[in-house]
Amino acid sequence: MIITRTPFRMSFFGGGTDMEEFFREHGGAVLSSTFDKYCYVNVRHLPRFFSYRNQVSYSRIEKTSSAEEIRHPAVREAMKYLDMHELIITYDADLPARTGLGTSSSFAVGLLNAFYALKGKYAGDKKLADDAIYLERVLCGEAGGWQDQIAAAFGGLNRIDFSGSSYAVSPVIIQPERKRQLNGSLMLFFTGFSRISAEIQEDTKKHVQSNVARLQEIRGLVDEAQKVLVDRAVPLDEFGRLLDYAWKLKRMTGSRISTDSIDMLYEKAVRAGALGGKILGAGGGGFLLFYVSPERQGQVASALDGLLRVPFKFENSGTEIIYYAPEEYPPAEGKV
Repeated sequence: MIITRTPFRMSFFGGGTDMEEFFREHGGAVLSSTFDKYCYVNVRHLPRFFSYRNQVSYSRIEKTSSAEEIRHPAVREAMKYLDMHELIITYDADLPARTGLGTSSSFAVGLLNAFYALKGKYAGDKKLADDAIYLERVLCGEAGGWQDQIAAAFGGLNRIDFSGSSYAVSPVIIQPERKRQLNGSLMLFFTGFSRISAEIQEDTKKHVQSNVARLQEIRGLVDEAQKVLVDRAVPLDEFGRLLDYAWKLKRMTGSRISTDSIDMLYEKAVRAGALGGKILGAGGGGFLLFYVSPERQGQVASALDGLLRVPFKFENSGTEIIYYAPEEYPPAEGKV
Protein backbone atom coordinates (compact mmCIF):
# COMPACT_ATOMS: atom_id res chain seq x y z
CA MET A 1 0.00 0.00 0.00
CA ILE A 2 1.17 3.52 -0.85
CA ILE A 3 -0.32 6.72 0.57
CA THR A 4 0.67 10.12 -0.78
CA ARG A 5 -0.11 13.54 0.64
CA THR A 6 -0.09 16.47 -1.79
CA PRO A 7 -0.75 20.11 -0.88
CA PHE A 8 -3.14 22.54 -2.50
CA ARG A 9 -1.85 25.88 -3.73
CA MET A 10 -2.89 29.50 -3.73
CA SER A 11 -1.71 31.62 -6.64
CA PHE A 12 -1.08 35.28 -5.85
CA PHE A 13 0.13 36.84 -9.10
CA GLY A 14 0.69 35.90 -12.73
CA GLY A 15 -2.27 33.58 -13.27
CA GLY A 16 -3.02 33.19 -16.98
CA THR A 17 0.58 33.77 -18.06
CA ASP A 18 1.29 30.09 -17.29
CA MET A 19 -0.81 28.99 -20.27
CA GLU A 20 1.20 27.65 -23.20
CA GLU A 21 -0.78 29.76 -25.64
CA PHE A 22 0.75 32.81 -23.94
CA PHE A 23 4.14 31.95 -22.46
CA ARG A 24 5.60 30.14 -25.48
CA GLU A 25 5.62 33.48 -27.29
CA HIS A 26 5.69 36.06 -24.52
CA GLY A 27 7.10 34.31 -21.45
CA GLY A 28 5.23 33.98 -18.18
CA ALA A 29 5.70 34.13 -14.43
CA VAL A 30 3.66 33.15 -11.38
CA LEU A 31 4.03 33.81 -7.65
CA SER A 32 2.30 31.15 -5.55
CA SER A 33 2.47 29.11 -2.37
CA THR A 34 1.24 25.76 -1.17
CA PHE A 35 -0.50 25.59 2.20
CA ASP A 36 -1.48 23.04 4.83
CA LYS A 37 -4.58 21.60 3.17
CA TYR A 38 -3.97 18.35 1.30
CA CYS A 39 -5.32 15.60 -0.88
CA TYR A 40 -4.52 11.99 -0.01
CA VAL A 41 -4.20 9.18 -2.53
CA ASN A 42 -4.16 5.56 -1.34
CA VAL A 43 -3.10 2.94 -3.91
CA ARG A 44 -2.68 -0.81 -3.51
CA HIS A 45 -3.15 -3.88 -5.62
CA LEU A 46 -6.60 -5.44 -5.75
CA PRO A 47 -6.67 -9.07 -4.59
CA ARG A 48 -7.93 -11.42 -7.30
CA PHE A 49 -10.99 -12.60 -5.38
CA PHE A 50 -13.41 -10.29 -7.16
CA SER A 51 -15.20 -10.21 -10.49
CA TYR A 52 -13.78 -6.72 -11.22
CA ARG A 53 -10.12 -5.79 -11.67
CA ASN A 54 -9.98 -2.15 -10.53
CA GLN A 55 -11.77 -0.08 -7.91
CA VAL A 56 -11.59 3.71 -7.84
CA SER A 57 -13.20 5.68 -4.99
CA TYR A 58 -13.64 9.45 -5.15
CA SER A 59 -17.04 11.23 -5.20
CA ARG A 60 -18.29 7.98 -6.72
CA ILE A 61 -17.09 4.38 -6.70
CA GLU A 62 -16.10 2.70 -9.94
CA LYS A 63 -15.47 -1.02 -10.36
CA THR A 64 -14.13 -2.01 -13.75
CA SER A 65 -12.55 -4.89 -15.62
CA SER A 66 -9.92 -2.71 -17.29
CA ALA A 67 -8.35 0.74 -17.12
CA GLU A 68 -10.07 1.71 -20.37
CA GLU A 69 -13.46 1.40 -18.67
CA ILE A 70 -12.64 3.87 -15.87
CA ARG A 71 -14.64 7.08 -16.27
CA HIS A 72 -12.35 9.31 -14.20
CA PRO A 73 -10.09 10.69 -16.97
CA ALA A 74 -6.95 11.31 -14.89
CA VAL A 75 -7.06 7.86 -13.29
CA ARG A 76 -7.78 6.14 -16.60
CA GLU A 77 -5.03 7.91 -18.53
CA ALA A 78 -2.47 7.67 -15.72
CA MET A 79 -3.01 3.91 -15.43
CA LYS A 80 -2.57 3.50 -19.17
CA TYR A 81 0.44 5.83 -19.26
CA LEU A 82 2.34 3.92 -16.55
CA ASP A 83 0.90 0.51 -17.44
CA MET A 84 -0.82 -0.05 -14.09
CA HIS A 85 -3.23 -2.93 -13.48
CA GLU A 86 -5.44 -4.44 -10.77
CA LEU A 87 -5.57 -1.49 -8.37
CA ILE A 88 -7.65 -0.08 -5.55
CA ILE A 89 -7.37 3.72 -5.65
CA THR A 90 -8.94 5.91 -2.97
CA TYR A 91 -9.01 9.71 -2.96
CA ASP A 92 -9.70 11.94 0.03
CA ALA A 93 -9.07 15.64 0.66
CA ASP A 94 -9.23 18.39 3.25
CA LEU A 95 -11.08 20.75 0.89
CA PRO A 96 -13.63 20.22 -1.90
CA ALA A 97 -12.73 19.84 -5.56
CA ARG A 98 -13.49 22.40 -8.27
CA THR A 99 -12.87 25.35 -5.98
CA GLY A 100 -9.80 27.07 -7.43
CA LEU A 101 -7.05 25.55 -5.30
CA GLY A 102 -5.49 23.35 -7.99
CA THR A 103 -7.19 20.27 -6.55
CA SER A 104 -7.25 18.30 -9.79
CA SER A 105 -3.54 18.88 -10.37
CA SER A 106 -2.67 18.01 -6.77
CA PHE A 107 -4.56 14.78 -7.28
CA ALA A 108 -2.72 14.11 -10.55
CA VAL A 109 0.67 14.70 -8.89
CA GLY A 110 -0.21 12.57 -5.86
CA LEU A 111 -1.58 9.77 -8.04
CA LEU A 112 1.54 9.63 -10.20
CA ASN A 113 3.74 9.75 -7.10
CA ALA A 114 1.87 6.72 -5.71
CA PHE A 115 2.05 4.83 -9.01
CA TYR A 116 5.82 5.28 -9.32
CA ALA A 117 6.30 4.20 -5.70
CA LEU A 118 4.15 1.10 -6.24
CA LYS A 119 6.37 0.23 -9.20
CA GLY A 120 9.46 0.70 -7.00
CA LYS A 121 10.66 3.73 -8.95
CA TYR A 122 11.76 7.14 -7.66
CA ALA A 123 10.25 10.20 -9.32
CA GLY A 124 11.59 13.62 -8.31
CA ASP A 125 9.67 16.89 -8.15
CA LYS A 126 10.33 17.89 -11.75
CA LYS A 127 9.48 14.44 -13.12
CA LEU A 128 6.16 14.45 -11.26
CA ALA A 129 5.34 18.00 -12.37
CA ASP A 130 6.21 17.24 -16.02
CA ASP A 131 4.23 14.01 -16.03
CA ALA A 132 1.21 15.66 -14.39
CA ILE A 133 1.25 18.46 -16.97
CA TYR A 134 1.41 15.85 -19.75
CA LEU A 135 -1.36 13.82 -18.12
CA GLU A 136 -3.80 16.69 -17.72
CA ARG A 137 -3.03 18.86 -20.72
CA VAL A 138 -2.21 16.20 -23.35
CA LEU A 139 -3.62 12.81 -22.38
CA CYS A 140 -6.81 14.21 -20.81
CA GLY A 141 -7.00 17.17 -23.20
CA GLU A 142 -7.95 19.64 -20.45
CA ALA A 143 -7.34 23.34 -20.98
CA GLY A 144 -5.29 25.24 -18.43
CA GLY A 145 -1.86 26.35 -17.37
CA TRP A 146 1.15 24.63 -15.86
CA GLN A 147 1.47 26.32 -12.47
CA ASP A 148 -0.77 23.99 -10.43
CA GLN A 149 1.14 20.80 -11.20
CA ILE A 150 4.49 22.49 -10.52
CA ALA A 151 3.33 23.98 -7.21
CA ALA A 152 1.91 20.67 -6.00
CA ALA A 153 5.09 18.78 -6.85
CA PHE A 154 7.64 21.27 -5.48
CA GLY A 155 5.74 22.89 -2.60
CA GLY A 156 6.62 26.15 -0.86
CA LEU A 157 6.46 29.86 -1.67
CA ASN A 158 7.92 30.10 -5.18
CA ARG A 159 8.30 32.18 -8.25
CA ILE A 160 7.81 30.04 -11.36
CA ASP A 161 9.06 31.41 -14.69
CA PHE A 162 7.89 30.03 -18.04
CA SER A 163 9.78 30.41 -21.31
CA GLY A 164 9.53 28.50 -24.56
CA SER A 165 8.72 24.94 -23.54
CA SER A 166 10.39 25.02 -20.13
CA TYR A 167 10.02 26.48 -16.66
CA ALA A 168 12.20 27.35 -13.67
CA VAL A 169 11.19 27.22 -10.00
CA SER A 170 12.83 29.73 -7.64
CA PRO A 171 12.01 29.81 -3.91
CA VAL A 172 11.15 33.32 -2.72
CA ILE A 173 13.79 34.27 -0.15
CA ILE A 174 11.77 36.00 2.55
CA GLN A 175 12.63 36.73 6.19
CA PRO A 176 10.72 34.19 8.37
CA GLU A 177 8.92 36.81 10.46
CA ARG A 178 7.81 38.65 7.32
CA LYS A 179 6.48 35.39 5.92
CA ARG A 180 4.52 34.81 9.14
CA GLN A 181 3.19 38.36 8.86
CA LEU A 182 2.07 37.68 5.30
CA ASN A 183 0.37 34.46 6.36
CA GLY A 184 -1.36 36.29 9.22
CA SER A 185 -2.62 39.02 6.88
CA LEU A 186 -4.38 36.64 4.49
CA MET A 187 -7.97 35.51 4.97
CA LEU A 188 -9.44 32.61 2.98
CA PHE A 189 -13.20 32.22 2.51
CA PHE A 190 -15.25 29.54 0.78
CA THR A 191 -17.95 31.13 -1.37
CA GLY A 192 -19.95 27.93 -1.78
CA PHE A 193 -19.87 28.27 -5.54
CA SER A 194 -18.37 25.46 -7.56
CA ARG A 195 -17.20 25.47 -11.15
CA ILE A 196 -15.17 23.38 -13.57
CA SER A 197 -11.83 25.11 -14.08
CA ALA A 198 -11.17 23.58 -17.50
CA GLU A 199 -14.35 25.13 -18.91
CA ILE A 200 -13.34 28.61 -17.72
CA GLN A 201 -9.76 28.06 -18.88
CA GLU A 202 -11.06 27.10 -22.32
CA ASP A 203 -12.94 30.41 -22.50
CA THR A 204 -9.85 32.30 -21.30
CA LYS A 205 -7.64 30.52 -23.85
CA LYS A 206 -9.83 31.78 -26.68
CA HIS A 207 -9.07 35.35 -25.67
CA VAL A 208 -5.32 35.08 -25.10
CA GLN A 209 -4.35 37.01 -28.23
CA SER A 210 -6.74 39.85 -27.47
CA ASN A 211 -5.42 40.00 -23.90
CA VAL A 212 -1.68 40.01 -24.58
CA ALA A 213 -1.11 43.52 -23.20
CA ARG A 214 -3.08 42.80 -20.01
CA LEU A 215 -1.34 39.47 -19.48
CA GLN A 216 2.05 41.10 -19.92
CA GLU A 217 1.11 43.61 -17.22
CA ILE A 218 -0.10 40.76 -15.00
CA ARG A 219 3.25 39.03 -15.49
CA GLY A 220 5.04 42.26 -14.55
CA LEU A 221 3.20 42.37 -11.23
CA VAL A 222 5.08 39.21 -10.21
CA ASP A 223 8.29 41.26 -10.15
CA GLU A 224 6.66 44.00 -8.07
CA ALA A 225 5.11 41.57 -5.60
CA GLN A 226 8.37 39.68 -5.14
CA LYS A 227 10.16 42.96 -4.38
CA VAL A 228 7.57 43.74 -1.71
CA LEU A 229 8.12 40.37 -0.06
CA VAL A 230 11.91 40.43 0.00
CA ASP A 231 12.49 44.12 0.79
CA ARG A 232 11.73 44.74 4.47
CA ALA A 233 11.85 48.49 3.85
CA VAL A 234 8.63 48.23 1.81
CA PRO A 235 5.40 48.03 3.85
CA LEU A 236 3.88 44.57 3.45
CA ASP A 237 0.48 46.20 2.92
CA GLU A 238 1.68 46.98 -0.60
CA PHE A 239 1.22 43.28 -1.32
CA GLY A 240 -2.50 43.69 -0.61
CA ARG A 241 -2.80 46.75 -2.82
CA LEU A 242 -1.08 44.89 -5.65
CA LEU A 243 -3.56 42.03 -5.22
CA ASP A 244 -6.40 44.50 -5.72
CA TYR A 245 -4.84 45.90 -8.88
CA ALA A 246 -4.09 42.42 -10.24
CA TRP A 247 -7.67 41.29 -9.57
CA LYS A 248 -9.08 44.23 -11.53
CA LEU A 249 -6.76 43.38 -14.43
CA LYS A 250 -7.62 39.67 -14.31
CA ARG A 251 -11.37 40.37 -14.42
CA MET A 252 -10.86 41.99 -17.83
CA THR A 253 -9.29 38.89 -19.38
CA GLY A 254 -12.46 36.76 -19.55
CA SER A 255 -16.20 37.11 -19.13
CA ARG A 256 -16.36 34.10 -16.78
CA ILE A 257 -13.60 35.14 -14.37
CA SER A 258 -16.06 36.73 -11.96
CA THR A 259 -19.81 36.93 -11.32
CA ASP A 260 -22.12 39.54 -9.86
CA SER A 261 -22.20 37.60 -6.59
CA ILE A 262 -18.40 37.41 -6.40
CA ASP A 263 -18.09 41.12 -7.17
CA MET A 264 -20.58 41.92 -4.39
CA LEU A 265 -18.62 39.84 -1.86
CA TYR A 266 -15.36 41.46 -2.94
CA GLU A 267 -16.77 44.95 -2.49
CA LYS A 268 -18.14 44.05 0.95
CA ALA A 269 -14.70 42.91 2.05
CA VAL A 270 -12.98 46.03 0.69
CA ARG A 271 -15.46 48.34 2.41
CA ALA A 272 -14.80 46.46 5.65
CA GLY A 273 -11.06 46.95 5.40
CA ALA A 274 -9.50 44.46 2.98
CA LEU A 275 -6.71 46.07 0.95
CA GLY A 276 -7.09 43.59 -1.89
CA GLY A 277 -7.92 40.06 -2.84
CA LYS A 278 -8.79 37.66 -5.60
CA ILE A 279 -10.63 34.54 -6.62
CA LEU A 280 -8.23 31.62 -6.46
CA GLY A 281 -7.88 29.61 -9.64
CA ALA A 282 -9.49 30.13 -13.02
CA GLY A 283 -12.38 32.15 -11.60
CA GLY A 284 -16.13 31.87 -11.37
CA GLY A 285 -16.31 30.82 -7.71
CA GLY A 286 -14.73 28.66 -5.08
CA PHE A 287 -12.40 30.41 -2.65
CA LEU A 288 -11.85 34.13 -2.12
CA LEU A 289 -8.51 35.26 -0.70
CA PHE A 290 -8.12 38.70 0.93
CA TYR A 291 -5.21 40.65 2.32
CA VAL A 292 -6.41 42.29 5.54
CA SER A 293 -4.38 43.98 8.25
CA PRO A 294 -4.89 42.04 11.51
CA GLU A 295 -6.70 44.94 13.20
CA ARG A 296 -9.37 44.94 10.45
CA GLN A 297 -9.94 41.21 10.18
CA GLY A 298 -12.84 41.21 12.63
CA GLN A 299 -14.75 43.70 10.47
CA VAL A 300 -14.07 41.72 7.29
CA ALA A 301 -15.15 38.47 8.94
CA SER A 302 -18.40 40.17 10.05
CA ALA A 303 -19.01 41.59 6.57
CA LEU A 304 -18.64 38.09 5.08
CA ASP A 305 -20.53 36.43 7.91
CA GLY A 306 -22.35 34.03 5.56
CA LEU A 307 -19.10 32.53 4.25
CA LEU A 308 -16.96 29.82 5.81
CA ARG A 309 -13.52 31.11 6.77
CA VAL A 310 -10.72 28.55 6.37
CA PRO A 311 -7.62 29.06 8.53
CA PHE A 312 -4.35 27.94 6.96
CA LYS A 313 -0.56 28.02 7.20
CA PHE A 314 1.99 28.03 4.41
CA GLU A 315 3.81 24.73 3.88
CA ASN A 316 7.05 23.82 2.13
CA SER A 317 7.05 20.09 1.44
CA GLY A 318 5.16 19.52 -1.81
CA THR A 319 3.92 16.00 -2.56
CA GLU A 320 5.13 13.31 -0.13
CA ILE A 321 4.83 9.59 0.36
CA ILE A 322 3.58 9.31 3.94
CA TYR A 323 3.14 5.51 3.95
CA TYR A 324 5.19 3.04 1.95
CA ALA A 325 4.57 -0.68 2.17
CA PRO A 326 4.78 -2.17 -1.32
CA GLU A 327 3.55 -5.74 -1.44
CA GLU A 328 4.98 -8.60 -3.47
CA TYR A 329 2.41 -9.00 -6.19
CA PRO A 330 3.03 -11.26 -9.17
CA PRO A 331 1.56 -9.86 -12.39
CA ALA A 332 -1.55 -11.42 -13.86
CA GLU A 333 -1.07 -13.74 -16.80
CA GLY A 334 -0.03 -11.74 -19.82
CA LYS A 335 1.02 -8.70 -17.78
CA VAL A 336 4.54 -7.56 -16.99
